[in-house]
Order: sequence, then C-alpha cells, then structure tokens
Amino acid sequence: MNQPNHNLEELRIDRSEMNARPSRAWIWILVVAVIIGLLAVGPGVVRGRAVVVRTEAAREAGSGSGRTVLNASGYVVARREATVSSKVTGKVVEVLVEEGMKVEENQVLARLDDTNVKASLRLAEAELEAAKAARAETRARLDEAGRQLRRITALTAEKVASPSDLDRAEAEVNALKAHLELQQVQVSVAERQVALWQQQLDDTIIRAPFSGIAVSKNAQPGEMISPISAGGGFTRTGIGTVVDMNSLEIEVDVNESFINRVQAGQPVEATLDAYPEWKIPSKVLAIIPTADRQKSTVKVRVKFDQLDPRMLPQMGVKVAFRGAPESGTASGAVVVSKAAVRQDGGRAVVFVVRDGRAERRTLTTSGTLDQEVTITTGVAAGERVVVEGPTTLKEGARVREKKT
Repeated sequence: MNQPNHNLEELRIDRSEMNARPSRAWIWILVVAVIIGLLAVGPGVVRGRAVVVRTEAAREAGSGSGRTVLNASGYVVARREATVSSKVTGKVVEVLVEEGMKVEENQVLARLDDTNVKASLRLAEAELEAAKAARAETRARLDEAGRQLRRITALTAEKVASPSDLDRAEAEVNALKAHLELQQVQVSVAERQVALWQQQLDDTIIRAPFSGIAVSKNAQPGEMISPISAGGGFTRTGIGTVVDMNSLEIEVDVNESFINRVQAGQPVEATLDAYPEWKIPSKVLAIIPTADRQKSTVKVRVKFDQLDPRMLPQMGVKVAFRGAPESGTASGAVVVSKAAVRQDGGRAVVFVVRDGRAERRTLTTSGTLDQEVTITTGVAAGERVVVEGPTTLKEGARVREKKT
C-alpha cells in the first residue's frame, strides 16, 4: 500500500536548483559588462601605461624665428682636429688608442721602437761621467799645484829657491786652471748630449696634443711611421686622428650672389640630415672674407648655440638663415612645428602636455612658413606641444614626453 506514495515523491520538482541558476547568470552578466566598460575606456587604463610622445616647446614668433631669407647646406666640422704623428721616423711597437676612445691632453697614444735611442743615451751618459771624473782629477792636481806654488814662494822669499822655480810653479798652476776650464766645457757638452738623446727617447712616445675623441686609427704595431711622406706607400704618416668635440661648428658655402643676405650674429636654424625633425638654434659666427673663384661661393662659419652628442664631424646639415620677423605678426604669437598641428572636424588643433596628460587646444593660425606654423591664439610660448604621437590620442590621455 506504501509503494504509490514513494512514486509520487520522485515526481516532485526540486525548487532549490531553479533558485540557484538565476544568481549564477547575473554574475556572468556583470563580468561581461565590466570587461566591455574597460575596453570602451581604452587599453591605456587597463594596462596603466602612458603613451610615449615627442614634444617641443612653442617659441615666440619674434625671438629668432623670423622669416627665412636664405637656405643653404653644409657640413659639421671641427675647428680643432689633428692627425697625430711622431717627430722621428721609427717602427711602431705599441698603439694604445682605438676609434671612439676619449683621450686627454698628453695621454700616451703609441710608442716607437727605442732600442737604438736608449743605447745612444747610455753612451752619452757614460761620456758625461768620464768628463766629470777627468774634471775631478784636474781639480785635485790644481790643488796640489797651488800648495806647491805657496811653498816655492816662501822659499824664494828666503833666498832658498831660485826665481826660475817660482816661474815653473806659477806656470803649472795656470796650465791646470786652463785645463780645468776646458774640462768644465766638456762636461757641459756631455750634459747637452745626454739631454739630446733623452729628448729623442721622449720623441718615441706619441701623445695626444689636446683632449678629444679619437675618430680614426691609422697604424698598427710593426709598421714604420714618419713625420714626412716616404713616397713608397709603406710608411705611415700618422697614428690616428683626434677631434675636439667642443669645437664643432658648421661650414656653409653660400653663393656669392646671396652673400648680402648673411651677416655676423644672424640667427640660423640648422637641421642635421640624420635628424630632420630636430631644429637646432645657431648663429653666424663669421664670414670668411674671400671667395672661391671656381665655385663662386663664400664660406660662412655657423656656431651651434648648444652642442649635443648627436652632432658628429662631417655630418650633412641644412641651414636656414633667418631675417627679421615678417610684418603683420601679431603680438604674443608663437611658432610650432607643422607636425604638431592636427585637423579635427575642420579645425586646427594641437595637444599640449600638462601634468602628464594630453590637453586638446583649438588654434587660430596666421600662416605657415617652411615647416613651421604661426599661432595667434590657443598656445602660449613655452608650452610643450606634441609633435609626434599616435593618431588616436585623446583629450586627457596619460602621456610620457620624449623631448627634443
């Protein structure tokens, strides 16, 4: 009779499982919503990383950023550059310099074979010692002759010695004095001979003439080196070349037809071919007062306002000689690179970096010259604007500056 009741219990619905399923579903819905929200904000928030951008400072339109009156090209050169050689001809036994090495003034760069010079120096030193010994012997004999002269003089006064004995004693003393003077001169000659060979020994050591960077190494141990060209092609004329990096400047050949646009002290904007986006403030140092009749050019020296390790000798460089600012430039106008200005909805905008965040600014521009844009409103002088960054850069994005 109890069997039917048991079957009815199996048919009963378990309400606890149905109540648990909705709670699990809500958890998954919340997880998906959070992920979608984070993706909408951006990957920079998820990762916590700042976007790397390159920036530059906005400059006043009237401070050295006037119109370009002349464009030219030239090369970076060093005013102090020397191919270091020896004063004597000899065989190289040691080279202590490598390309790119920083050297100090009087630092040893190489050594030549000094075997023969040392032998000659030892011979000269021995001759000097012999001359000094001979001089000492003569001095001793002179002292003895002087005492003998005093005795003969006393005996002559007592009529014991004859006048001829006195004459011989005086002659002996005078002869020894003359011989001593001669030997003194011989000692001086021997000392100078030693100094000469010592100097030749020092000449086998090649030193840096000034502090700088070694840019080339031209000799190896075992090669012959000479201060003059031997003509046969087997003798080197230098150990290497040292450049004073603090003397770097620009040499530009300006066509003589346009040299009237250049004057000493004139502001210049230089651009290295290796770094086309890097604008380097410079100024005209000097105009060489002669022309090249073959090229019809005049050489102009341009000085960097500030040196940088990226500047290397013989680099190609383009220079823009600046004149007075163009008339009509508004007061308070600034200049930025053309690469900093973007177009957004038909308006010119830039991103200014402030407190590690990108701040979008709408601009009013008054013109474009070469690779620069003159801005009348929107950016103040000294503010750092983004000149290179992702196209998706947004207002308020975290940024990290890579300044130029």
